[in-house]
Parts: sequence; C-alpha cells; structure tokens
Amino acid sequence: MIDAKQLRELVIRPTLQYLDPEIPYSKDAENLLMMTAAHESLLGTYLKQVNGPALGIYQMEPATHEDIHNNYVSHRDRLDLLLWTLVGEDDQYLLNDLVCNLKYATAMARVHYYRVPSKLPTREDYPSHNAYIMALAEYAKKYYNTEKGKATVEDYYEAYMEHCQV
Repeated sequence: MIDAKQLRELVIRPTLQYLDPEIPYSKDAENLLMMTAAHESLLGTYLKQVNGPALGIYQMEPATHEDIHNNYVSHRDRLDLLLWTLVGEDDQYLLNDLVCNLKYATAMARVHYYRVPSKLPTREDYPSHNAYIMALAEYAKKYYNTEKGKATVEDYYEAYMEHCQV
C-alpha cells in the first residue's frame, strides 16, 4: 500500500496542478482521486484487477482509457500534449503506463471525472466533513464505478475514511 500522505503530496497534488489550467486544480478533485485510489486498489495494493481487466491504482479499464483518448482528449490539443509529456512515448499511449506511471494514471483518472457534466462536490457545499465525503463517494460510485459496478457508495466512503485521513 502506498502511504496516503505521500501519494497525495508527491503524486496527486502535483499532477493536478500540472493539468491546470486545462483542468482546473481543486482540493476537491484531490480528495476524489484519493478516494478512488483508496477504494479501487487499496492505495496501490492491487495494480491489476483480480479476475478483470482494470489497471493501476485507479483500476481504469482499457476500454475506458481508449474512450477517453478517442472521444475526449483527441479533441483537446493542449490536454493531449500534457498527457503525451507524462507518457514520454512518441507513437502511442500505453496501457502499461496506467500501471507503472503514477502521474499518468492520476491524470487519466482526473480526465475521466472532468468530462462528467455534473459538478464535482465541493467542501463549502456541505455542512460537515462527513457529509462532504459522502457526496464525493456518491459522485465516485455514479461516475467512476457506475451502476454496473459492484461497489457501493458506502465502500467508497469507508475506503476514504480508513485510508485517506492525512
């Protein structure tokens, strides 16, 4: 398991700041990605889904990776260039980068959430920290795991509360 404080400070935060202004940085996005990594891979315990195709600390499926590039990034030249710079390849994005390149995997997870039309929950919209984390969990379940996924809102909430309180 990757140390949550180090993941947040050395990977997630700098990657989100790197994507700004193409995708504006926010502490809320940082918390959402921490939650996603905590639930999906137990902060990097699993880099490939057991009995499934998902890869990396965010457990992104190859089909999702391809869809993001073909239907979103390919129409946004500056974002495409930012992602290419993270990968460092000349001819293609590689699925292997979801596994071994934490910054690329983080950027892809952020792009995945950013293309969602619904507004990301923000801390100031909720009366308590727990209500805010629950709103993030609802967002993650709906837009990352989807209604077809096995996870519940409570799974995301509990993963964040257990692993990400740094």
